[in-house]
Amino acid sequence: MNLVYRQIIRDGLWKNNPALVQLLGLCPLLAVTSTAINGLGLGLATLLTLVASNGIISLLRHQIPDAARLPVFVMIIASIVTIIELSMNAWFHELYLILGIFIPLIVTNCAIIARAEAFAARNPVGPALLDGFMMGLGFAAVLILLGAMREIIGQGTLFSEAHLMFGESAKQLTITVVEDYRGFLIAILPPGAFIGLGLIVAAKNMIDQRQKTNQTDTSQTQTATIEGVTSPI
Repeated sequence: MNLVYRQIIRDGLWKNNPALVQLLGLCPLLAVTSTAINGLGLGLATLLTLVASNGIISLLRHQIPDAARLPVFVMIIASIVTIIELSMNAWFHELYLILGIFIPLIVTNCAIIARAEAFAARNPVGPALLDGFMMGLGFAAVLILLGAMREIIGQGTLFSEAHLMFGESAKQLTITVVEDYRGFLIAILPPGAFIGLGLIVAAKNMIDQRQKTNQTDTSQTQTATIEGVTSPI
């Protein structure tokens, strides 16, 4: 795989994750992640918006004048979000009602405008599409993880209301993690979202720090070995 593509994948999923590193799009991230399905719904909508907007902006990057760059970006993103909003209203109406205002607010998501400005407007269509997909996937993964955490702690279930996305047969997908669970209300309320996101960010930072320490130790060991081999007897 091309090194550029590898870097794009690594940045989107981990190194430059829009939710955990750039800390963009936190308003919908914290507001709708009371369940994993809610997070999945908004995550997919955001992912589709990122892919479509990155692709179109990259395709038109030579025709868009610098003076009107940002207004054109917003118009493109708003058109895409409108299509997604109308589609969700038609096919996923109950989920659409739950997500509410946060679907049209995708237009103002700083993560989408940032990728359009920083990457799509400067790169060919292929890398731009991959960047949009990986950034969207990384953002959606955080939405689903945070929603799953809050749902398990707050309700004792996982994938409740899956039928909102997958039809009536998906009601069987609901997993009861704790029987006769009375619930932990703060996990479902906004403070629970802040606490959950803070724990996820802290866990990522710990993993990054541990990897950095291991790489440093390995590098020092290799350097000492080389010096020992090359030193005169």
